Amino acid sequence: MDGEAVDRELVRAANRVVVKVGSSSLTTPQGTIDGDRVDALVDVLAAQRSAGRQIILVSSGAIAAGLGPLGLSARPRDLATQQAAASVGQGVLVARYTSSFARYGLRVGQVLLTADDMMRRAHHRNAQRALAKLLELGIVPVVNENDTVATDEIRFGDNDRLAALVAHLTHADALVLLSDVDALYDGDPRRPGARRLAEVRGPEDLVGVELGRSGRVGTGGMITKVQAARIATGAGVPVVLTAAAHAAHALAGSDVGTYFHPGGRHPGTRLLWLAHATTGRGRLHLDAGAVEAIVARRKSLLPAGVTGVEGDFSVGDPVDLCGPHGEAVARGLVNYDAAEIPDLLGRSTRELAATLGPEYERELIHRDDIVILEPLTGS
Repeated sequence: MDGEAVDRELVRAANRVVVKVGSSSLTTPQGTIDGDRVDALVDVLAAQRSAGRQIILVSSGAIAAGLGPLGLSARPRDLATQQAAASVGQGVLVARYTSSFARYGLRVGQVLLTADDMMRRAHHRNAQRALAKLLELGIVPVVNENDTVATDEIRFGDNDRLAALVAHLTHADALVLLSDVDALYDGDPRRPGARRLAEVRGPEDLVGVELGRSGRVGTGGMITKVQAARIATGAGVPVVLTAAAHAAHALAGSDVGTYFHPGGRHPGTRLLWLAHATTGRGRLHLDAGAVEAIVARRKSLLPAGVTGVEGDFSVGDPVDLCGPHGEAVARGLVNYDAAEIPDLLGRSTRELAATLGPEYERELIHRDDIVILEPLTGS
């Protein structure tokens, strides 16, 4: 695929585009905001606005921008210091965007989200309405994870996945992921012989591809970008992954970076939310027969196929469904509290109804509340 021209008409024709930019593309190694880089990105996005496009900017950089003012030489490891850096840096970041977009008479609106906002349906709808209203008013939304209040249990940890979910949330026509790497390669691009992947049509194109992890000031890495692309393309949104310096070409549909083709399926918001915006609050261990029924035959989960339970969860919480070797194969919204389940294991619903009452003649998780978790292909 290297060097081949890829048809990117969907990107060229996109009216509403989510653009995500990483920390390393906005800051100096010392952690301060690089004004020239911000201005260069805003120049491109403002031109898109002038051409009639709606732009939603998902911007990392708050924690990185806070390093310099706090006198830190590297990204902190502990959550409390990360939150402090984000608190200082978010104001610096948005102030810089406000000033830069003002050169074109454009206003920005800050939108801070947590994974919890995506997990809770009321918050999810509120975020959707807020973003829609900002676009209606001609404002450029600047979205970031709310690192100041996010906890380890309910955080995205990178803005790539957040950007993909925002693209789905706002019914965007395309997603552009900007990084300090110009494309996805089949190996470390710094090594001789690494080959650029001009396009990715499905998981089979990622077989044998080495997916590197985070850099010095960011939290993502190529693996999070490929995961984000899978989320977006699974929702029917085409994705371009390239360097920030190539933003204008990417938005124009030129053959830069890597183009991820959208899939044919457009899952409902609920299933996408369950697969990618939730974290399992517990684990149900399944025997091989139950795994086959869930994954291959898309059946409901019954107590008879469950061999164990972990975690403290309540009715309606998302839980991971794990195979005999402990691997998570699906996620679902459970119909029982964790404390109730041990007494149900290995028993049929008919037996449970006869001994415990008719209210127990129901599945642990209904098939409409189960989503299959597909592993990321690559090495």
